[in-house]
Amino acid sequence: MPKINPDALDLEEQVIRTNKVQKTHKGGRTLSWSVLIAVGDRNGHVGIGLGKAAGIPDAIRKGIEDAKKNIIEVPMVGTTIPHEIEMNFGAAKVRMKPASPGTGVVAGGAVRPILELAGVRDVLAKSLGSPNAINTAKAAMVCLKSLKVAERVAELRGKRLEDLVPWLVKKRAEAATAAGDLGPAEVVAEDEIQPEATESEATESEE
Repeated sequence: MPKINPDALDLEEQVIRTNKVQKTHKGGRTLSWSVLIAVGDRNGHVGIGLGKAAGIPDAIRKGIEDAKKNIIEVPMVGTTIPHEIEMNFGAAKVRMKPASPGTGVVAGGAVRPILELAGVRDVLAKSLGSPNAINTAKAAMVCLKSLKVAERVAELRGKRLEDLVPWLVKKRAEAATAAGDLGPAEVVAEDEIQPEATESEATESEE
């Protein structure tokens, strides 16, 4: 996968989690901070990073720099993800499902900000297993990175899209026809009336 240039994107940053760390040394205790950061352009690009420093501002800056190095491109179908997926990272497990328009982002914890910054507006997500925020965030990133659209799968298999998912091609053709010739309500009405007319004609022919 080619590396994405973060300077070409209009990125937003969001702190997912801050954690205070104390180490005991011979001379006393040393205080430091670790910050989990997510960056994204809300248009199909997102990344996460972990920053560690003695102060929160420095930790956030390091986290942003790390997140920009780990940006990935998220394939989407409209406002949702292409298919259902479940992935693990360590003891954390994240499951994501596509959702119809208007559903919103149904997710919590570390998964929600990642999906929002990626630009996914309709999705059902569930965090399973360990509640550790870092592992959960990384499991969510593995899910998004493993998504594939139908065109990409057909290309990898060396097949035509019509042979792989004929129903999808038919659905897109019907949607294009509805958008070009008829309104959505008229197309639905026509689809509903046609089978009934066919049955009645079949009954009359039998009689």
